[in-house]
Amino acid sequence: MRLTLAFLSALTFAPLAELHATPAAKPNILLFLADDWGRIASCYRDSARPSVNDVIETPNIDRVAREGVLFRHAFMGVSSCGPSRGSMATGSYFWRCGKDAFLQPDPGWEINKTPNPGDALPRFGALLQEAGYKTSVSGKALELDQRPPRIPLGGDGMRFSLYARKQRLGHDETAKVFEQAVRDVMQKVLSTRKPGQPFCHVLGPVGPHRPFPVGSGRKLWGIDPDALKGKMPAFIPDVPEAREDYADSLGEVLALDLEVGVILDELQKAGELDNTMLVLTGDNGVNMPRGKTHCYDMAVHAPLMIRWPTGITKPGRVVDDFVGHIDLAPTWLEVAGIKPPSGMDGRSLLPLLQSEKSGIIDPSRDFVIVGRERHEAGTRPDFMPYPMRAIRTADYLYIRNFKPDRWPCGEPYSDKGPSGDANPQGSGTIAWMVAHRKETAVRPLYDLAYAKRPAEELYDLNNDPDQMHNLAAEPAVGDVRAKLSARLMSVLEKTNDPRLTDAFDKPPYVNPESAAMPKKPKGRKGAKAGNKAE
Repeated sequence: MRLTLAFLSALTFAPLAELHATPAAKPNILLFLADDWGRIASCYRDSARPSVNDVIETPNIDRVAREGVLFRHAFMGVSSCGPSRGSMATGSYFWRCGKDAFLQPDPGWEINKTPNPGDALPRFGALLQEAGYKTSVSGKALELDQRPPRIPLGGDGMRFSLYARKQRLGHDETAKVFEQAVRDVMQKVLSTRKPGQPFCHVLGPVGPHRPFPVGSGRKLWGIDPDALKGKMPAFIPDVPEAREDYADSLGEVLALDLEVGVILDELQKAGELDNTMLVLTGDNGVNMPRGKTHCYDMAVHAPLMIRWPTGITKPGRVVDDFVGHIDLAPTWLEVAGIKPPSGMDGRSLLPLLQSEKSGIIDPSRDFVIVGRERHEAGTRPDFMPYPMRAIRTADYLYIRNFKPDRWPCGEPYSDKGPSGDANPQGSGTIAWMVAHRKETAVRPLYDLAYAKRPAEELYDLNNDPDQMHNLAAEPAVGDVRAKLSARLMSVLEKTNDPRLTDAFDKPPYVNPESAAMPKKPKGRKGAKAGNKAE
C-alpha cells in the first residue's frame, strides 16, 4: 500500500517538548506494528473489570512492558490502516494526509494528476536517514521514505492460523516457521548496516487481521471459548459463536507474542538489546462490531509499551497520560538528536520516558482526538465517507457524527445485512448478529452497531466503560457536552480539518463519476469484501 504524507501546517494545537539529553550513541529504533491489534495483552488485565485479557498469557509482550513503560491511555488517531500508518509516519492528524486520509483514494487524483497536499511533509524515516540511520520495513508496515527497503517477512504477512491450515501443520511446527521468519528479518536488519550504524526498522505482522479459520484459537492455542463467558464487551452478544470468534482472534495475539520473543532474543544475541528503543503497538482496533474504523474504545484504544534501557530513567512504570500515535514520530526524531518539524501535531514522549513518576506525569496530556472518514469506497452511495471526530478524556468520550443521515457501515436492514465491517462470511460474531437481528434481545445490540447515529454522542466512561448509553441529549450533562465539543472543534479549526468545509465530500477527495471506483457492494458480495473493510 502506498502511503503519501501529510502537508506541512504552520499551526499546531500544542507546543513540542523541549529537547532532552539523549545517550551518546544514537539508539536503534524498532517499531513492531501489528495489524488490527487492539488493546489486548495480559499486561492490560484489570482486576476491577473482567475482560478477554484475563484468558491469555503474553509473557514476551509483558516483558517489554515490565522492562520499559506501559501506556494505559494510548490511542490510534484513526482506526483505518492506511490513514493510521500515514498519520504515524508524519506525526500529523490523519485529516492532514491529503488523499491518504482515505484508505482507498479516489482514482481521480491520479487520472487528473491532482497535486496531493499530503506530499509536503517528510516522513520521520527520511529525517532519520539524513541523520545516518539505516531504515527498512518488513510485512505490512509504513513507508519510511519514497522507496523503503523491504525485507520479506515469511510471505510478507504471517497469519498463524491460516499458515497452519494451508500447510496442514500443528502449533509447534507452525511456531518454528514463524520464529525462523522473524529471525531471518532481524538477522538481516542487524547484518546489512555499516559498523556502528543505528537502524530504524518497522516490522508489521498482519496476524490479527481477518480472516482466520473458525476454531483456530482452541485448536492451535488451547483457548477455551467458554472461558470468555462474562468477559466479553457488553455490545457483543455473549453467545458461543461470538466467544469462539473472539478466541480465534486471541490466538493471533499469542502469535504476536511469539514474534516479540524472537525479536528480543536476536537483539540480545547481537548485543543491541539495551540500546534499542522497541515500541509495540497496533494500527487499528479489533475487527468486531463497534470496533475497527469507528471511534469507540474497541476501535482506537491502543496497546503501547516501550522498552529502551539506555534511555528510560526508571523502567517498570505505568503511565496514565493520554498519548497518541502522532506522538511517536517526534519521539523517534528527538531521541536521534533531530529537532521535530514545527508543523507536527504530536509531542515527543521523551519527557514521559525520562521521568521517574508513574500515573499522570504531564497534566496537560489529558485528552486525545480521533476520527474517521472513509475506509471501503463502496460502502455508501456515491462513495461518500462516514465522517466522525471525537475527543477522549479520562471521564468521557464525545463523538461528533458530521453526517448522521448516512449509514455508518452500509444499509443494515437488507436481507443479507450491511456491508462495510458487517461481514457474515468473515466473522462468526457478525454472522450470528445478522442471523438473529430481528430477535428482541439482539436488535438493540445490532442497532447499536449498525443503525444511523445522532449528530452527537456522549458516554460517561466511569459508569459506562463499554459506551452503551448515549447521554448527549441529557440536560444534566449539557455543560460537559458543550465544553468537550468546543475543545474538539478548537483542535479541528487549528489544524485546518477539511471536514469543517465538507471538502472531503467533494473532488478531488470524492468524485462519484470516477469510472475506476470499486462498485457499490450489494448483498453478500459486498459483505464478503468487508474483511478488509470498515
